[in-house]
Amino acid sequence: MTSPFLSSEEYDERAHQLYNEGNYDDALVTLREGLGLYPNAVELHVGVGYARVAREEFAWARRSFEEALVLDPDHEDALAGLGETLLRFGQTSGAVKSFRRILELGYHDDIELMLQVGRALFRDGLMEEAKEFFDIAIQEVPDNAEAVAMIGYTEHRLGEDDAAIATLRRALTLDADYTEARIYLGNILYDRGEYEAALYHLDKTAPEDHWDELGIWRLIELKKSTYRLRDDDPSLKPWDERLNELDEDPDAIDEMLAEIEQNANSEATGEAKGQLELFGALLADLAQEKQSDVAHDVIGRDGLRYEGSWDEIVEQMRIASAQSTRSVLEFMQSEARRGLALTGILISTADAESFVRGSSDAGMLRILR
Repeated sequence: MTSPFLSSEEYDERAHQLYNEGNYDDALVTLREGLGLYPNAVELHVGVGYARVAREEFAWARRSFEEALVLDPDHEDALAGLGETLLRFGQTSGAVKSFRRILELGYHDDIELMLQVGRALFRDGLMEEAKEFFDIAIQEVPDNAEAVAMIGYTEHRLGEDDAAIATLRRALTLDADYTEARIYLGNILYDRGEYEAALYHLDKTAPEDHWDELGIWRLIELKKSTYRLRDDDPSLKPWDERLNELDEDPDAIDEMLAEIEQNANSEATGEAKGQLELFGALLADLAQEKQSDVAHDVIGRDGLRYEGSWDEIVEQMRIASAQSTRSVLEFMQSEARRGLALTGILISTADAESFVRGSSDAGMLRILR
């Protein structure tokens, strides 16, 4: 007689398929069902952890990874998942220790795992540590365009722009269709004032390749000035339409920024649970008292200088930008998205001071006074 139950491996495989389809809720249901039958199945605990991460339920994800590691202390995927969740809670040393344990266990040749760990460290601003894992991946597979590009991103974040440009060009030599690297390279070249080279790369992308407004705004600007196009030129229409799509359909980044803004402007209560605990430290930093009556001095990456109160500085930045027709809040949100895309650092848009200080922390400008 055939057993009515699936094996733990079959539950894991079914959940993995649902996960890859982006159906995290059903994947979680499947994994829970499997654990009801096989409570000691490590892979199912690990699967629950990653499903929780995808749902941004980091406290629960951490618990699942820890349960997996109780059953198998040297499970590489559980160690990687635990490290990612620890980073979300600001426990950097514990996260790095978990990641390094993976190396001690000899998983250098697991390229996807090395890239996963490197990306997690990159998102948390740990550039030197991230670069170490990307370098390991390159040593194993020198022609992996994604790993090469990630090294280029870290070099840029470390202020090594010449090296970053050379590395990103190498990534594009390996894979000319790697649009993420091409867009990143185009933005670096634009920031350096190498507009012809920036246009060359950005013009090789399609509107649907862009998930951030920055590259599109710059491409439109460069095409107008280089080819003397009018605002209503037909060749710009697809790019304008993509900008409208990005404005109308906020993605996960927009929703995260909006949630942080909302939480930063509300009082913490004793009922704050689940996700709010993840933002506790962040909200404390954002709850600084405004000092709008104090004159400040700020210099942007473009060399322009702004003086006045925090509100006045942001208003000056908005007017000087290509987004002068937008509201101040829309300008800050757009710049926060740009900063996140370029640096991986969240910039608060709760108020002018938080925005300027966050932009400074992300290296997007420098506060002189």
